Amino acid sequence: MLKHLTIKNYALIRHLELEPSAHLNVITGETGAGKSIMLGALGLLMGNRAESKVLWDEQEKCVTEGVFDIRHYRLKSFFKTEDLDYDDTTVIRREISPGGKSRAFINDTPVTLEVMKKLGGLLMDVHSQHETLALGNQAFQLRLIDAYAENNTLTDKYAEDWSAYTKAKKAYENLRDEADTLRQEADYIRFQLEELNKAALEEGNEQEKLESELKIMEHAEEIKSRFQGFLAVLSTSEYASRNGLSEARGHLQHIASYSEQYTTLLQRLDSVIIELDDILNEAEREEETIEFDPGRSELIKERLSLFYRLIKKHGVADVSALIVLRNGLEEKNSITGNLDEALAKVKAAFETAEKNVRATGAKLSESRQKVFTPLTTQLVKLLQEVGILNATLTVDRQPAEPSSSGIDKIELLFSANKGIAPRPLAQVASGGEFSRLMFCIKYVMAEKTAMPTLVLDEIDTGISGEVAIKLGNLMKSMSKKHQLITISHLPQIAAKGDAHYFVYKDHSAAKTMSNIRELKAQDRVQEIAKMIGGEKPSKIALENAQELLTQ
Repeated sequence: MLKHLTIKNYALIRHLELEPSAHLNVITGETGAGKSIMLGALGLLMGNRAESKVLWDEQEKCVTEGVFDIRHYRLKSFFKTEDLDYDDTTVIRREISPGGKSRAFINDTPVTLEVMKKLGGLLMDVHSQHETLALGNQAFQLRLIDAYAENNTLTDKYAEDWSAYTKAKKAYENLRDEADTLRQEADYIRFQLEELNKAALEEGNEQEKLESELKIMEHAEEIKSRFQGFLAVLSTSEYASRNGLSEARGHLQHIASYSEQYTTLLQRLDSVIIELDDILNEAEREEETIEFDPGRSELIKERLSLFYRLIKKHGVADVSALIVLRNGLEEKNSITGNLDEALAKVKAAFETAEKNVRATGAKLSESRQKVFTPLTTQLVKLLQEVGILNATLTVDRQPAEPSSSGIDKIELLFSANKGIAPRPLAQVASGGEFSRLMFCIKYVMAEKTAMPTLVLDEIDTGISGEVAIKLGNLMKSMSKKHQLITISHLPQIAAKGDAHYFVYKDHSAAKTMSNIRELKAQDRVQEIAKMIGGEKPSKIALENAQELLTQ
């Protein structure tokens, strides 16, 4: 439900604030005063593209903001999916800069227009005379029938079964299509796998370790000689550094007691000596291990040669990639070896899923077909009330293969004239008839499910008198449970509003602007009287206006 609407700097609107009633809101005003401009601003909140030159003041940005109460709309999953903060009171805002850049926000979080469009469509339903696409759409017609039949539980169950069916079907078809290829490749797969298994590849860095060991072995003589020279300089020669450090330590030790600084120097020198001794010990151990082993060298070369050959053959980077390849071949070999069994298993799962989806689809279809007659009967009655006296409406249902919406192919067939056979909706309904038909459909849906805020744009075009009163009564009845905002030019409709807003042009400034104000008591009488009798209503017009309001 729309609780508050703010429009700033849009077309002829400088600044507009609206706090609509939770029930029936009627907007009236002279032609061109800005009623349709309000619809354009609402369209921005529904993610519609902004038209060029929408700014009233080209130096300021346009802001359209709607505050909605969404407690009853079950939208928490939508907010979770889109990674948005949920709040029962949600704010949608659209901004358009002077440079034409558009920004969208939901609860102050920037979102794409696509996300805004999704949410806006769930919160508002703007219905105009030209709304032909949805009504002719099978998905819309199925939603109407499911809403009337109160099929929520069945449609949820069918959606689960459909999801399981599509997954099982895909798994079966993929394995079936892959089976012939796997059979053809089975021998080659086993050959490759045997070769890789024979190589006894191990996780870790065996290749790097062997390459390092071989490099040391191939340079063993040089490495051993260099280690011996290293040890001689530091430890074993007459002028070894280790001996010099020991002598230096003796000098410091004799004077260390004279100053803390001398003591510190001695401690630091001791640390150097300890570290040097550790280096010497490790160097001696390494020097002792250096030995050229022709047999070991040959084994390493053979092992590395095997690695290099396999890496080149399979076009991979290293041994780790060979291990990944081997594991994949093991999986394929397992499938190949048990291919018939695997195929039978996934086929059985697919057939079970298909049986389930068809069974649930049949229950859903049966529930739908039960309401065809009561639904069309109620719609025809409503259509007659709003002036389409010879309306005929039927449902053509054809069986279909399971799809995401069930096993039914549905087509609503309509005729507004006697003697004319019903045909698909989009082909036969005129603008005015279509608007009233769509309203009647939404009236029926509103009895069964939570509806978004319904915005009606001059749905009363082409009717008058008693029919207008009946249409107003239907709006009034519908608004008891659902918020309606209707733009009207009929006094019979205007008188039914729980809130009545008047749109007018203000020419007092240098640039014309549109304003809106809520009419109270006597102001409503005066405005409705003008709608009946013109700019200067007569006493009779005023009395008629008062009577309409009293009714």
